[in-house]
Amino acid sequence: MTEIEDAPVRVAPVGGPDPATAEAVASPARRRRVTKIAGVGLAVLAVAGTAAGAYTYAGRGDSSTTPDAVPQATAEVTRGTLTDEITEGGTLGYGALVPIGSRKPGTVTALPDEGEVIRRGEPLFEVDATPVPLLYGTVPTWRDLASGAEGRDVKQLEKNLWALGHRGFDVDDDYTDATAAAVAEWQEDLGVEQTGTVRTGDVVVQPAAVRIGGLSASLGDQAGNGGPVLSVTDTVPSVTVTLDPADRRMAEVGAAVEVTLPDGTRAAGKVTDAATKVTEESGGGAAAEGESTTTLEVVAVLTEKKGRETAATYDAAAVDVAFTAGERKNVLTVPVAALVALAEGGFGVEVVDGTTTAYVPVETGLFSGGRVEISGEGIADGTLVGVPGE
Repeated sequence: MTEIEDAPVRVAPVGGPDPATAEAVASPARRRRVTKIAGVGLAVLAVAGTAAGAYTYAGRGDSSTTPDAVPQATAEVTRGTLTDEITEGGTLGYGALVPIGSRKPGTVTALPDEGEVIRRGEPLFEVDATPVPLLYGTVPTWRDLASGAEGRDVKQLEKNLWALGHRGFDVDDDYTDATAAAVAEWQEDLGVEQTGTVRTGDVVVQPAAVRIGGLSASLGDQAGNGGPVLSVTDTVPSVTVTLDPADRRMAEVGAAVEVTLPDGTRAAGKVTDAATKVTEESGGGAAAEGESTTTLEVVAVLTEKKGRETAATYDAAAVDVAFTAGERKNVLTVPVAALVALAEGGFGVEVVDGTTTAYVPVETGLFSGGRVEISGEGIADGTLVGVPGE
């Protein structure tokens, strides 16, 4: 009888999970996993001891015509497409809330509605009946701007004036008298005092248009005390998904995703952020002290008009998000359970030809959905290979 240490063993024992689903079974916190790429080397170490007791065979290259040695079950090598894909549950929304305060002291006299979109030049709120408009940019307001000022914040202001139709100056770092004249024209349109100067509390700067995510102040509250007046979000619907850090390859910034909305609509999306998040455990007693959970928080925005319009009908909702990291077309595949670990290293399959069987070494590729890409001498579409029986 062949010694166990010299025999190939099946990668997956009877009744046990194959490497493609082992991690999902071990992670009940996940809502749903469709497919998972597997690392076979680790899986072999985990199951080889169990598998060896159930499946032991002759060394590589040996063949057999003994009826009892022919596998009870077989599977065909098939040609098709494998996709490295997972689907996880996510939450539809508009991204993180960004608090906005007022540097203008006074009484809050007007506020927008939640969900309202505010664009360049439009007021975010009013203080003492004076509108505080939104301007686009990345340089925060940190000083008063008047004739003689120089810097990036001046150029940012001039770009906004130009976009709002107030011109007659060069867009540069210099706040000239021509700039002041354009500011005065803009102030006239706003219905405020025409000073030609922009004070720090006169405007709010954000990178783009914003959506009102929530109100922190009420009409009649005092502004300029350091507290937020309201909070804003992005205007484009997005989804937030929590992944296992091992799935980072799925969520590279710029990667495409497919979002299934509550009504079944499938909307294209793109990953815009993926950040590792560490959460300390609590409420578990002494045993839980010092323990933490690491997850990958992924944000993806919807990229197509139809999908965004449909998503806009939901304030917040549970959705499914499909991530795809890779695809292999027109490749030969077998069930993962057909793989055997060869004593001399590497993997093989037990090729069945009538009453004759032989172990053939194979190269493995992508694992997905319980199948694995293989290639090797004599392996072709329709080849029969042994698999664990019932």
